[in-house]
Amino acid sequence: MLRFAAPHSPPTPLGRRDFLRIGALGALGLPEFLAAKSKGLIKDKSVIFLFMHGGPSQFETFDPKMEAPSEIRSVTGEIRTRLPGITFGGTMKRLAGLADKFSVVRSFVTGDGVHDIKTIVGRDSMQANLGSLYSRIAGPLRPTSAIPTNVALFPQAVCPQAGPVIKQFGDFTSSGDLGATYKPFVPGAGSSAQADMTLNLPPQRLQDRFALMQALDGWKRSMDGNESLGGMPRFEQEAMEVLRRGVADAFDLRREDPRLIARYDTAPLLPKDRVSAQWKNREHYADHAASLGRLLLLARRLCERGCGFVTVTTSFVWDMHADVNNAPCKVGMEYVGTPFDHAVSALIEDLEQRGLRDKVLLVCCGEMGRTPKLNVKGGRDHWGGLAPLMLYGGGLKMGQVVGQSDRQGAEPSSQPVTIPDLIATIMHTLVDVGEARVTDGLPPALLSVLGKGEPISGLA
Repeated sequence: MLRFAAPHSPPTPLGRRDFLRIGALGALGLPEFLAAKSKGLIKDKSVIFLFMHGGPSQFETFDPKMEAPSEIRSVTGEIRTRLPGITFGGTMKRLAGLADKFSVVRSFVTGDGVHDIKTIVGRDSMQANLGSLYSRIAGPLRPTSAIPTNVALFPQAVCPQAGPVIKQFGDFTSSGDLGATYKPFVPGAGSSAQADMTLNLPPQRLQDRFALMQALDGWKRSMDGNESLGGMPRFEQEAMEVLRRGVADAFDLRREDPRLIARYDTAPLLPKDRVSAQWKNREHYADHAASLGRLLLLARRLCERGCGFVTVTTSFVWDMHADVNNAPCKVGMEYVGTPFDHAVSALIEDLEQRGLRDKVLLVCCGEMGRTPKLNVKGGRDHWGGLAPLMLYGGGLKMGQVVGQSDRQGAEPSSQPVTIPDLIATIMHTLVDVGEARVTDGLPPALLSVLGKGEPISGLA
């Protein structure tokens, strides 16, 4: 797998098995991509889905309810935004200044207070990652760039020393019944299917990479003018050729301006020694801060080069019970909310500056929200009646609050937005859903998913 170094540590390059795996994807993906493209199924857009694992609080993020009693309202206070009359939780300082660039949904309901990953992998998505649904339509790889259409980024993609993402609540790399071909590509770590591809190459073995590249160059020269080489069809040769042209560059953050990397970097915001050892979740808090900014930078880099769907998660950090595992809301938002505010703001500013506002849709949510009433230790417990949801870009209408919550922040007081509605919003952004419904060869269950919800009203 691809693996990226933390600051001041040597990078590990794209290895031989990665070349072979991506080359195989090219062989599988080209016919599907060309067919989907010719029918107008695929839109020139991408999605970054930032999963806030653990269940973020609606109060301390985008719906502070400061007029409510003290046991309900945001423990971080509120901050005015660029939208008249709209405030966010006090931790969201940078996002408050960009509120006219994105939209928040205050009537989003996930349905239960169970720890899982249901907004991105669950019963409403055929138990497949939403990116796998897209990949099944578009093909698993962009043949013109060799970029996988579906990628999942975990902390180890940019911080090799980071711990693994918790898997007990769901598999982010699941493709359900669609098959392994459509699983997300996972640089760094996280997929059992790719565990045997983890590479730790010492410097003396870097020459192996150069030898491989030379072999590919020689192979290309020998096949020029021939219809096939060793029985390999022409389209497979072309897939390997675009790979040879440098797919590894897309995954290499060293290609970015160091000043831009610094703008994204969340690691300085929370050094590990500032996370109290009293919380068993300490390692996850530290990994979240160390990796989130650069994960979003890598996600932007992939989308810019043709990836259609990027899942980003930093493991289980948004659970704020105030118990032996998890910090209370006020401390937890310092650990988790501050890096989130910084990284998401940096991504929005970067996409704006690059003219990618309409091309990239950013979705930020978790599996549930938090209880309207604080517990006795200052934490909030599981709550399925309401959850925060933020969306940016994708050609949708930004700079607004969609829906309303009741006075206690417990339930919607307007039409609820459900998980199928969120899925519909995402899929309508990525593909022509009407055309997909009349396209032969797509699984009936996938077509059922496409028709289950309605795009979020007011955003289209």
